[in-house]
Formats: sequence, structure tokens, C-alpha cells
Amino acid sequence: MKKYQLGCSEVEVSPMIFGGNVFGWTADRTCSFELLDRFVDRGFDTIDTADVYSAWAPGLEGGESETVLGEWLARRGRRDDIVLMSKVGMWEKRKGLSSGNIEVAVEDSLRRLRTEYLDVCFAHIDDQDVPLDETLGAFAKLVESGKVRAIGASNYTADRLNEALGISQSQGLPRYEVTQPLYNLYDRQEFESELADLVSEKRLGVVSYFSLASGFLTGKYRSFDDVKGNPREEFLKGYFDERGQRLLEEIFRASEEIEASPSQVALAWLMARKHVTAPIVSATTLAQLDELLDSCSLSVPDVVMGRLDINSK
Repeated sequence: MKKYQLGCSEVEVSPMIFGGNVFGWTADRTCSFELLDRFVDRGFDTIDTADVYSAWAPGLEGGESETVLGEWLARRGRRDDIVLMSKVGMWEKRKGLSSGNIEVAVEDSLRRLRTEYLDVCFAHIDDQDVPLDETLGAFAKLVESGKVRAIGASNYTADRLNEALGISQSQGLPRYEVTQPLYNLYDRQEFESELADLVSEKRLGVVSYFSLASGFLTGKYRSFDDVKGNPREEFLKGYFDERGQRLLEEIFRASEEIEASPSQVALAWLMARKHVTAPIVSATTLAQLDELLDSCSLSVPDVVMGRLDINSK
């Protein structure tokens, strides 16, 4: 399987990344193990998680995803086969990007994940109460000690990311090699208007989250009434506007024309974007996972891509 370099780092990722927010939440331990087994059996190797997953869910407090993933890595003995990403800074228990907090948060993540290193460690948020050079200095120590191979920034604006890159260059610190933005066929404006030029200029990797807009782009839901009571109800608010309905209609049209599912159509569009290194996707059943992974080999005619592009703006 072709791998893709993250920025200028030595880390290479598979063309699709498994989003571990479901582990220990909507996928229990047994289901999570089955999903992970299928993912690697099909030749994929990159998994994204975070210390905060899934603190938002009733009855959970955070750390569940890393714990389940760590159990799977230990049980299967697959650590050397996996590109492992995690994130720190958002969880209330380990909030912020001070040097002391980063050190403790990463040590906690390594313990839960049962590993000695992360391939990529993301700043999950931009903590503007902490100087960027302090945050980058803390990450530098982790890189020097071998506990982190590369670092990334999630939820940073273009201006703040550019400022961080300038500090890394001027002070000889490791730079953010990859950004993790919200980007999909519906959520386009912020990335394309602010970040796209910067990541191209600075040669940064891009791994998009909410690549299917929390399930909106799967076509399973035609109105907000369809998601009431769903665990993702809060994430799906706002998508069912006029533009969203128009986009769904175009996705269904494309789906019929090329004999692919709506999810596959939306992911094919995303993977074709020149700035995207790999999208992050989640699944809670083997059938869902296979469907998503199959989109990596989907061919979409240019005319269909053009219609999707127009109707998503």
C-alpha cells in the first residue's frame, strides 16, 4: 500500500487513518479489537486517538480510547506495525499546553497506550495562555528523548500556526509537521480560506477530522429529526440547512451514477484534494469500516467531482 509522508518528517501514513474516538465509547472493547484487526489486515496502519476521548459521553471520563487501543497493541503485539497518533491539551484533567502539563499528559498517554513512544503527538488545541516557545520547547524535549517522533497542531488558525512555525525556525525547535483541521465536503470555508495556502507553502501534512461531518455525509440522515437521540446528535446540529440538503442530493446523484455509497463519494472527494494527506474516519461495524476503506480505490469522474465541488459551496 502506498504511504504518504507527513510534512517533512520521517513519518509516513496510510491513505486513510482510523479515528479512535469510538474506542470504548460507541465501540466496546470486543468491537474495537475486531475493527482494529480488520483495519490492519487490509493493509492500513495509521491510528489517531487523544487523551480526552471520550470524556464528553455519559459515564465516561476520558482516557478510554487510549486504554482500549493500548490493550489491543499489547495483545496483538503490533506496535512496530502501527503509526500511532495521539493528542494532548484539551482534556479538563490535563488541560492546556504548559511545559509541565504536556510532559505529564504524554507520560499518561504512553502508559495507557502501553508504548514507549508516539509517532505523532498533537497539540489538540491552541492554548493562547501559554507562550508558543514554551509549548514547542516541551515538545522538543519529548522528541529528543525519543518519546515522540513528530509533532502536529490541531485546531490552530493559520496565523497562529504560522507564528509557531516561525518560532521553531528561529529557535531551532522541532516544528509542527502536520495539522489536523476540520475539513470535509460540507465544512470547507475555514480550511480553504485560511490554512490551505499555508500548508502548501510550508509543506505540512494535513489529516482531516470529521471527514464525514460526524455522519452527515453518509446519507443516513435526511433531517435533524433523524438524529434525535443519536450519540452524535450534538455534533450534527447545523448541517441540515439549505446548502446541506442541496449537497446531500448531489451526493445521492453521484452515488447512483458511479455505484458507490454516499460515504465513499464524500471521502473520494476529500482524498482528491491536493492539500489532504489522509482523512481520519471512524466506524463501529466491520461493514462500515470495509465500506470506508474501499473508497481508497474508488475512481470518480471529473464531471462528478465538479458537481460536488459546486454544490458544496
